[in-house]
Amino acid sequence: VFSKIFSHEALESYLPKIQLVIKDTLRAWSSDPEPINVYHEAQKLTFRMAIRVLLGFRIPDEELGRLFEVYQQFVENVFSLPVDLPFSGYRRGIRARETLQKGLEKAIQEKLQNTQGKDYADALDLLIESGKEHGKELTMQELKDGTLELIFAAYATTASASTSLIMQLLKHPRVLEKLREELRSKGILHNGCICEGSLRLDNIHGLQYLDCVIKEVLRLFTPISGGYRTVLQTFELDGFQIPKGWSVMYSIRDTHDTAPVFKDVDVFDPDRFGQGRSEDKDGRFHYLPFGGGVRTCLGKHLAKLFLKALAIELASTSRFELATRTFPRITLVPVVHPVDGLKVKFFGLDSNQNEILTGTDAMLGATV
Repeated sequence: VFSKIFSHEALESYLPKIQLVIKDTLRAWSSDPEPINVYHEAQKLTFRMAIRVLLGFRIPDEELGRLFEVYQQFVENVFSLPVDLPFSGYRRGIRARETLQKGLEKAIQEKLQNTQGKDYADALDLLIESGKEHGKELTMQELKDGTLELIFAAYATTASASTSLIMQLLKHPRVLEKLREELRSKGILHNGCICEGSLRLDNIHGLQYLDCVIKEVLRLFTPISGGYRTVLQTFELDGFQIPKGWSVMYSIRDTHDTAPVFKDVDVFDPDRFGQGRSEDKDGRFHYLPFGGGVRTCLGKHLAKLFLKALAIELASTSRFELATRTFPRITLVPVVHPVDGLKVKFFGLDSNQNEILTGTDAMLGATV
């Protein structure tokens, strides 16, 4: 089911909607006279992308904001100790989940009743269609669970990586300019404006330096520290026997930090993934921001596409600068993010690269 949701054809249909959500968000950031908290706003952005693009819900902005606050309560308490006492994090998480599921059920019912004006098949459409193909009509509970899983998969890690991307573009203006040069050379950016119809999936896949930038962000700032696997067959590792049935954890972050293929591991250097060096090609398991093996992250292509679309919009239509004297410290839990959220002032640019400070929410409307 999920392989169909994240297929090449599905990503192609999501792309214009992802672009609209990102454009609308950057316009709002640029129109704010105050610096924004990038991490918090990136969470809102990825939540909005999941709701409007992946699930195709036409939820008004005010209601979407309330749903986001409830979702944050759910995520903040989802890993609480399962102690069911009044005012406990566990109890707050359960209440938030119940409220969230009511909101999702209402959105699902409205979606099932109103199919007019649809110009693409979203992930929820594909989920429902896949169930029918297998002779099984999904229940409302299964649909709610599926939507919650899709939101969860698209939310925290992508918000973390988006924040890390913006921070590295601020720290390395030469990288940002090199991105612009590639966009110009490929006919995507002209006179400070993205050429209409130029951002198709194949065109984005052809942007080699952009791919290197996203890979380097995910190498140096992997959102999550590792993953778990169950041992299917007893094996030996460095003289220790690991029995069948045990749970083992592998560390993505330590792997990236110690892999011998990466030179100057602490340096942000997108060119390490370029054709001349290709440091990620030496061995199967030195570079694994999305895990590895048969359990690799199914949403990795969507996450990379979202990050690339964001980078293209940032390089093409925005000027932004750090609003604090120094860059903040990075914390690793629950996902990688700056301790102060990263305070940044955004300025919009018109087609001549002049600053503009106007903003509007009308762009999305019913089109997403």
